[in-house]
Amino acid sequence: MPKIIFSAILLLIITACNNSSKNKATLNENASADATYYFIRHADKERGPNAGENPALNETGKARADFWAEQFKDIDFDAVYSTDFTRTRNTALPTAKKNNLSVQIYEPSTTFYSNFKNENSGKTVLIVGHSNTTPAFVNAILGTQKYSEINDATYGNLYIVRIINGVAEVELKDLNNWNNQ
Repeated sequence: MPKIIFSAILLLIITACNNSSKNKATLNENASADATYYFIRHADKERGPNAGENPALNETGKARADFWAEQFKDIDFDAVYSTDFTRTRNTALPTAKKNNLSVQIYEPSTTFYSNFKNENSGKTVLIVGHSNTTPAFVNAILGTQKYSEINDATYGNLYIVRIINGVAEVELKDLNNWNNQ
């Protein structure tokens, strides 16, 4: 009789340990890894009647794109994203090159925003967008409407979103006077 009781208790302990391990694995799989996302608007673009619908960066914009790469020189990015416009790709390119990465193209949308956080969990990512898409993307990650569109003359906002223990926090840096530093 004692052997049966001992065997039953041992079986219960083993079963409990197995269930406990499965619960921990499930919790770990669902936990959001810490991540940092850097959001910027494309650099200064060509303007005027000859700029076209997909303007390139002007000389100031090219210098600003290099400035961003210098600002980010100590950051090891896992990915660099840009919308599919000349000005955004060319803003992202110097930073991508310094990290030996290609620029990944994204289409701003609610679906992309909702998938982005899961696909980039635990990563450090640069995202280059526009005066309207950059704050919208930051808001989507935060889950609240904190930021409105960027003024058309503003090219130096840096939004740093950190995901820590599943909670998103943001810091907004004003680097609009970058060439006076």
